[in-house]
Amino acid sequence: MAITSANQLELLQTAEAVAREKMIDPGLVVEAMEESLARAAKSRYGAEMDIRVSIDRKTGRATFTRVRTVVEDEELENYQAEMTVEQAKQYMADPVVGDTFVEEVPPVELGRIAAQSAKQVILQKVREAERDRQFEEYKDKVGTIINATVKREEFGNVVVDLNGRGEGSLRRNEKIGRESYRPNDRVRCYIKDVRREPRGHQIFLSRTAPEFMAELFKMEVPEIYDGIIEIKAVARDPGSRAKIAVVSFDNSIDPVGACVGMRGSRVQAVVNELQGEKIDIIPWNEDVPTFLVNALQPAEVSKVVLDEDAERIEVVVPDDQLSLAIGRRGQNVRLASQLTGLDIDIMTESDESARRQKEFEERTKLFVDTLDVDEFFAQLLVAEGFTNLEEVAYVEIDELLVIDGVDEDTANELQARARDYLEAQANAAIERAKELGVEDSLFGFEGLTPQMIQALAEDDVKTLEDFATCADWELAGGWTTVNGERVKDEGTLEPFGVTLEAAQDLIMTARITLGWVDPAELEAEAEEAEGEDGAEEAEA
Repeated sequence: MAITSANQLELLQTAEAVAREKMIDPGLVVEAMEESLARAAKSRYGAEMDIRVSIDRKTGRATFTRVRTVVEDEELENYQAEMTVEQAKQYMADPVVGDTFVEEVPPVELGRIAAQSAKQVILQKVREAERDRQFEEYKDKVGTIINATVKREEFGNVVVDLNGRGEGSLRRNEKIGRESYRPNDRVRCYIKDVRREPRGHQIFLSRTAPEFMAELFKMEVPEIYDGIIEIKAVARDPGSRAKIAVVSFDNSIDPVGACVGMRGSRVQAVVNELQGEKIDIIPWNEDVPTFLVNALQPAEVSKVVLDEDAERIEVVVPDDQLSLAIGRRGQNVRLASQLTGLDIDIMTESDESARRQKEFEERTKLFVDTLDVDEFFAQLLVAEGFTNLEEVAYVEIDELLVIDGVDEDTANELQARARDYLEAQANAAIERAKELGVEDSLFGFEGLTPQMIQALAEDDVKTLEDFATCADWELAGGWTTVNGERVKDEGTLEPFGVTLEAAQDLIMTARITLGWVDPAELEAEAEEAEGEDGAEEAEA
């Protein structure tokens, strides 16, 4: 096939037709044709040549040109596409390095193989242009719901047509339960992600995402769309059960009632779309324990204990409410945990009572063994809230005098015994630390007790330099997420009640002491951070 005057105009007509079908710029199709013809010409004239093709956008005439670039003598490598200054003087007046000499060459006759190669190049370029067009069109629609038509199913993944403007992929794990679709079925999906990929679909859809449920409620509940009611959190077990937390900014509007609708019409519309998924609508509350009590409905909660540092929460329920609070296969507590963002430990009232009794007995034994008092007197100390020897040794004496049968002499004797025991423990810890090779620099560091220093030495931290290189979580402990589950990292000083903030202060003090950090720079950074926070608050 030669590019003759008979089919020159056909090039432009073909480009226009392809562009209309794929909804892309005709110029991109023409550029693809130019590239395909240039590649075919190189196979005819030689791959080393720099052959370029230009198609006139009005007449369709294809012009084939050979380009040669002027280079330095020592840089000449490709004799077909480059030439020296001396060689260029045959074709150009006063050539310099970087000039190009362009000459027209005869059009090529495209054989069957060359024509097929040109076709593949054009198709590839058109596909790339189509993907770019889809990306630009849908990148700002992430987080919205779209109606689509099922085209086909491949290995459980559904390919859908986005109203003639491209294709989207609904993967197997993004479908609800055992949903199955047939070609031409209408399906409503959430646009989860739009990204560039060298091959395959760019638009990834979902029906299991929590955001999908939130967007459905926004469509069904005008108050959410208008911003009067806000969806604070959503947790789903797709196809089975879900919990959604809502709050109203208008005291006259009940957020739960508005989402349920008259006779449940609004929530039922969402349930039907989600294949019968049961939905618990929960009033959101800033107070985390109160919010959790709501989230665990329909179970009743007796007591809630929140550990903000560990991001864990302990819930006590009546014995007959345990199975209801946990739910089938742990579903209720799992959804409540997702909704609050906290790990939840559930125990019955009898379990909590047994635990408290065990703690009471352990503390009683501690005081009996260390203070040389009888069990009854030790129980009195525990009942008054004393949990360790430090509290007995260094508390104000008046707090001991409130205990029945304790006079001033008895109180002084108790404190003396506690301090003697603690001092003996400290001396033993110092001796052990010295045996392990701890240097004086660590002993003289303010903020570390002998027992802490012994624990550090057993963890191979024996100098102030070693201590200064520690991470805060290595000292105070923390939590790491592994395979979706939170795993506890034990800290060296965690048994001594050292918090993350205290560990940070100790480490920074050590670095300042060693001269690794300039206090003036820290103050300047702190002032700068305060200034930025103040500016943000002013803008808000």
